[in-house]
Amino acid sequence: MTQQQTAGPPSAGHADLAEEFLDRQTPLSRIRNILHRYPALSPAIVLLIAVVVFGLLNDRFLRVENLSLITQQVAVVGTLAIAQTLIILTAGIDLSVGAVMILSSMVIAQLAVSNGIPGPIALLAGLAVGLGSGALNGFLVTRFRLPPFIVTLGTLNIFIAVTLLYSGGSTVRGSAMPDMLTWLGSSFPIGPVRISTGVVMMLLLYVAVAFILGKTAWGRHVYAVGDDKEAARLAGIPVNRVLMSVYLAAGAVLAVGAWIQIGRTNAASPNAGVDLNLDSITAVVIGGTSLFGGRGSIWGSLLGALIVGVFRNGLSLAGLDVLYQTLAVGILIIIAVSVDQWIRKVKS
Repeated sequence: MTQQQTAGPPSAGHADLAEEFLDRQTPLSRIRNILHRYPALSPAIVLLIAVVVFGLLNDRFLRVENLSLITQQVAVVGTLAIAQTLIILTAGIDLSVGAVMILSSMVIAQLAVSNGIPGPIALLAGLAVGLGSGALNGFLVTRFRLPPFIVTLGTLNIFIAVTLLYSGGSTVRGSAMPDMLTWLGSSFPIGPVRISTGVVMMLLLYVAVAFILGKTAWGRHVYAVGDDKEAARLAGIPVNRVLMSVYLAAGAVLAVGAWIQIGRTNAASPNAGVDLNLDSITAVVIGGTSLFGGRGSIWGSLLGALIVGVFRNGLSLAGLDVLYQTLAVGILIIIAVSVDQWIRKVKS
């Protein structure tokens, strides 16, 4: 029997290796590999294209005062996106971020105005509310192993009800508050641009969280838990402790977001921020963080918040109804999730 007759078909393993090699050589798969390696790259490209397109459609869009307005408008959503990113990196999701922020803002405002508590102590009380809310979510997720989606859907309604009961449904105006509580609403010029102090606070939070996620063992543990909880546990990572710390950190960020919200609107209202929960998820998903956990960049979430702000502002200048703005954001979410699914197919 000849060698040719005994050779037979190539093994399945060889075929898979050949297919993987060919897949990595195509231009499309090269792009996919790059996007997988740099999660913030795709939202940066989308943001650049959006700015160029809206600038060509309306010359008012690129005016300094309009760009300054966009940055101020995304300060609150951008801050909430930090908390949401931390949760989503662990393969969870938090539907209660907006409600926690509003509850913290009402506690801060009511204590200062109705109870005469000094501003710094009122802010500490708001921080305690954020931490307590995060602890409740984290406890239910880690102790009872409940899905984060269900847990935060339940606590969303709890926090909304508690806020309305505590505040009596009334708004506290900034003019009645100590100056310290509305300080983040003040602005200062940088050349021709005016930047609010709240935007600076948001950026400082991004710098701090980016450093922690990228340069500390805790940050590596967060990514590891999101990528594969069981593998992280086998590697000696205390998974439940990491998850609890993530929810606590998110709660602290939301308390700072409450302070920014008070300064931004010069008021504390129990009915503010109806869409903040979904807007924060939108910013994170558009920013390239995977809903399946373990992959993403905190800076991508900032870009995602800016993309949402740019689209809403650009479509508004174009004269489109707010319903079409919501439609555009919805389409962006579907596209972002589809791209994420495609990027996740990268072979290791």
